[in-house]
Amino acid sequence: MASLDELPDGADDPPAISDCPAGVENYRKDGRLKKKFYEAELARLQQELVVLQHWVQQQGSRALIIFEGRGSAGKGGVIKRITERTSPRVVKVVALPKPTEREQTQWYFQRYVEHLPAAGEIVLFDRSWYNRSNVERVMGFCTDDQYEEFLRSCPEFERMLVRSGMTLLKYWFSVSWQEQRRRFESRNQESAKRWKLSEMDLEEHRRYVEYSMAKDATFKYTDIKQAPWYVVPSDDKRTARLNCISHILSQFEYEDVLRPPVELPDREAVAYVRPPLHEQTFVPRRY
Repeated sequence: MASLDELPDGADDPPAISDCPAGVENYRKDGRLKKKFYEAELARLQQELVVLQHWVQQQGSRALIIFEGRGSAGKGGVIKRITERTSPRVVKVVALPKPTEREQTQWYFQRYVEHLPAAGEIVLFDRSWYNRSNVERVMGFCTDDQYEEFLRSCPEFERMLVRSGMTLLKYWFSVSWQEQRRRFESRNQESAKRWKLSEMDLEEHRRYVEYSMAKDATFKYTDIKQAPWYVVPSDDKRTARLNCISHILSQFEYEDVLRPPVELPDREAVAYVRPPLHEQTFVPRRY
């Protein structure tokens, strides 16, 4: 069966949920999760992410999670929910800008290597070295030789990371052309969101089929046993977020190592008189 992003415009809708894994009462008539259930389950999973981060710290583990997919597919949304309750010192987000002139002359993976996790860290890549086989390939930002070398070296590079003891997870967020268009139109209509709709997004939307071809080629060469791709259908953002976070948690044999509540200390008695409040400048109270 084709993935959601392979469904052409005008094709039949993806199959409706048949087994209702979360219980039929938690779905709307259109097959999407109800908000109340989603929020409760998200809160539960976020608590588990807090437990996971403490375990990673204690074990000195290293984890790298890559999020790829089309524009508006939901990568940023799931990253936001993962980091909402976790510590930025442990769970770090890397979203690199366009490479500088100097970086363009480096070994391709070089600028990513410095952001790899150290002991006790989980690093989330909001797009990654897979820019080369997707965006750069379709938009002509790399040569054929550079593209072919990437497909040869990427699997070996990732095998090296795994052999070093790093946990490497790769997620591809898959969105249909119709849903991507709906999200782009929504951004276009709201001034507060219009900044999210870039010229690159518009060009990607136009070249939807070419991006599908690039994705398929990427999977052919880089969907390896040591670091397989996991596809997240994301036309329904709520199910995509819950499914992805749940899967991430399932990839670690972690334990609850959270320390119990501690006794808060009393204030020390120190002879000190603070300066008058009127000597300080306060923000005007408008609320």
